[in-house]
Amino acid sequence: MTGQLIVSVSGIKDETRDFAAAFAEEMDARGVPLSLLVAPRLKDKYRLVNDPATQDWLRARRSRGDAVVLHGYDQAATKRRRAEFAALPEHEARLRLLAADRVMEQTGLRTRLFAPPRWLASQGAVTALPSAGFRLLAGMTAVHDLDRGTSVRSRVLGIGEGFRAEPWWCRALVLGSGRTAKRGGVVRLAVTAKQLGTSGPRQAMLDAVDLALFHDARPDVYRWERRISQIGAA
Repeated sequence: MTGQLIVSVSGIKDETRDFAAAFAEEMDARGVPLSLLVAPRLKDKYRLVNDPATQDWLRARRSRGDAVVLHGYDQAATKRRRAEFAALPEHEARLRLLAADRVMEQTGLRTRLFAPPRWLASQGAVTALPSAGFRLLAGMTAVHDLDRGTSVRSRVLGIGEGFRAEPWWCRALVLGSGRTAKRGGVVRLAVTAKQLGTSGPRQAMLDAVDLALFHDARPDVYRWERRISQIGAA
């Protein structure tokens, strides 16, 4: 049974874009598209709307087959030590989703795909997603088609953004990628653009991708496909 490989990069902004771009070139050489996890706001007062170079790069990558995935609004902890969407009630989650969606539309990067910061979404956030227009939720342990009500179980293996980056974890990530691919599962690798600027984590991601490909995992991105009955519908 052939497995699947999904590689995502988060934390893309002016200071980390070059790291993401260099990694994207490595993935292009391997025929692996990327899922680009984008937040309209990041710490240190970063605003995507004020960063036309990153906007251009993201749009260019999407035109080449990469996926753009909303990755929160500002990634600020809404409760102490909790990721942005990990503990939100439905109403608050919807407000943040709609605010983020407006920015993404303004920058030409609107998407129906959502991956919460640190891959954690409260039940309120899950409930709010469809009414805010989102169709797919990529969580820590599964990918959910919110329109069809189906899920594919698979766990994220990551470096940065809540995941460790020590050498022992990088080795474990590579081995985990190989094991999952060998048994025909879905290999979900995630890395922050900042970590791609560090040789150890970057090499671990390349090794994990190469091992998954060695075991014939099929490269893909997070995606949602309309049902035939919805094509052409308003």
